[in-house]
Amino acid sequence: MVPIRLVAATANPHKLAEIAQVLGEAFELLPRPAGLGEVVEDGETLLDNARLKAVAACTTSGAAAVADDTGLEVDALGGAPGVHSARFAGEHATYTDNVERLLSALVGIDPGHRTARFRTVALVRHPDGSEVSATGTVEGRIAEHARGEGGFGYDPVFIPVEGDGRTFAEMGDEKHALSHRGRAFRSLELKLTRGPVGEGA
Repeated sequence: MVPIRLVAATANPHKLAEIAQVLGEAFELLPRPAGLGEVVEDGETLLDNARLKAVAACTTSGAAAVADDTGLEVDALGGAPGVHSARFAGEHATYTDNVERLLSALVGIDPGHRTARFRTVALVRHPDGSEVSATGTVEGRIAEHARGEGGFGYDPVFIPVEGDGRTFAEMGDEKHALSHRGRAFRSLELKLTRGPVGEGA
């Protein structure tokens, strides 16, 4: 079977490696187009932002493009940081900055009230304007301290309900079986491979 070729909208090497690992051999991920500038992620939803990135990569490359957007929704914070997860501590915040801001916001909140979920929306945009999207969610809670060296983003403080008490950052590749991004991209893969490319939504 010839792999389905998709242009990656992300320039994030961690995210790219995770997507490639989840999608496997049925897909060939092509690098982000060199001429693609920074995409302003000003959508109101994760789907909006995934679409903005996929459309930009598709338009620049002239080929089908894949993008995703992820939000961490913390119940004690009314669902924040949500769509603003990557910029929670400011426009140019690092992963560490965002984690520290989150932990500061939850000081004094007991473990039973630190529930949260990761939500990822993955989307493929084709040159003819058709789209295929999928969502993946994982429930969990926020640790009181960062733990683990693996992963990226909020992984050091997110403990999935379905796990064994470790954070995503402590799991290594085991994370992919449980993760929101893994679930979104496995669902997207099923939608893309069940019929001719360009069909389904």
